[in-house]
Amino acid sequence: MYEKQLLSSGLTKTQAKVLDHLLENGENKAKDIGKAVSIPRGVAYKALDELLDLGLVEKIEKPRQVARFRAAHPRKLEKLFEQKENALKQEKSAFSEILPNLVSAYNLTVNRPGVKFYEGEDGFKKILFDTLTSKTEILMTMNREGMKAQEKFNEINEEYKKRREQAGIKKKILRTGLKPENIATETANSQKYQELTEIRYTRKESDLFHASMQIYDNKVSYQIMDGETLIGILIEDKNIYMLHKTFFNLAWNNIAE
Repeated sequence: MYEKQLLSSGLTKTQAKVLDHLLENGENKAKDIGKAVSIPRGVAYKALDELLDLGLVEKIEKPRQVARFRAAHPRKLEKLFEQKENALKQEKSAFSEILPNLVSAYNLTVNRPGVKFYEGEDGFKKILFDTLTSKTEILMTMNREGMKAQEKFNEINEEYKKRREQAGIKKKILRTGLKPENIATETANSQKYQELTEIRYTRKESDLFHASMQIYDNKVSYQIMDGETLIGILIEDKNIYMLHKTFFNLAWNNIAE
């Protein structure tokens, strides 16, 4: 009578049949339940054990008598729906995390740029640290003053620099703005970092902005950090990569070291 509704709660067909029988007919022995719903006794016992674990069936045991089973109060089913709802939320959350990757993969198959967008510190780091997979030299443009003013950026950047050193990835950094008078404090990094890193300045006054751009491996990524706003954007497309790389090299080659 209620088998369809019980199935929607997440029960198997056998579990739903057994529970439906108990709800309609009251307590009974396992073998009689099996006969009533046309399943073998062993299958009936298995379904009853599973329903006992779910708290939907109660077992009645008396001395020198075969155990009998009865349905628990129907409100117990509410908990089952709550568990199913919570599991669905977790699955949806997990799916939301991989959705940008799925969209990116789909876009690439139809010749559209693959774009990933993340918010928050984890998203910012995810996009920034993706450059550590680069097989090419990284080309970076940033506003030195704008990013150094962000305390969180300095913290993340220290971790990033160490990991880039370990990976041995070379990088050219084009900083907008004037070259600092005390350049020694700007280059107070390890010998290996200096060997992997080349920095040039536009040597002109620049409007303040809190963002950086990385060009590498047919990708262009943007990191935005402005107070509490942390955003990471990654575009994977050969033509967009070549466009940005061309303009970077034009600017780089027109600036004296």
